[in-house]
Amino acid sequence: MSGASASRRRPSKDNTRASQSKTNDKGGPNVERQYVGIDLHRRRSVIVRRTPAGETLETVRIDNDPVALALELAKAGPDPEVVLEATYGWYWASDVLQANGANVHLAHPLGNNWGHRRVKNDERDATDLVDLLRLGRLAESWIAPPELRELRELVRYRAKLVAMRSGLKAQVHAVLAKEGVAVPMSDLFGVAGRACSTPARWDGPTPPGWSRCGT
Repeated sequence: MSGASASRRRPSKDNTRASQSKTNDKGGPNVERQYVGIDLHRRRSVIVRRTPAGETLETVRIDNDPVALALELAKAGPDPEVVLEATYGWYWASDVLQANGANVHLAHPLGNNWGHRRVKNDERDATDLVDLLRLGRLAESWIAPPELRELRELVRYRAKLVAMRSGLKAQVHAVLAKEGVAVPMSDLFGVAGRACSTPARWDGPTPPGWSRCGT
């Protein structure tokens, strides 16, 4: 289970086109929204800003930092449309973007058609992301709210601990099997099994079948 839902939302061209312009609060003329594509990596990211017509306004590379990201986003004006891929460490970037007024779109890693590109680099990836969003062709993942993401992290961590516990138990059974030691109880890690594994019970050679542990 991940922070981004595995289900994909169908892109809506109407919604994308409707968001290309907006009217300010004072009833002034419409202002074109800018589109921002972010190729997010572990330490650095590439940001491409474009107009609704596809004109590139700026391409920058930043070190991953909330302040640096917020400063670059401010160049896009009010309520920009921002897209980033549901990849490693997208939580913090999405939260910073939304807190600074961006309409964030999370690209589904497997749901978009990237075509057959001869050139693949960070700038091209960010440009392709922003074009998919700008043209209404972006397959999106659902952005879970922070509260739900926290619950998911708890479930993931518990599952990891349970898997670790199961692996350790399997290792104990494997060691006993290699030594030809039969386990006389149904659950080696139950009450009887734990009683047999105390140091006081292992003060001498282990008898076949753990005969001393049968009581």
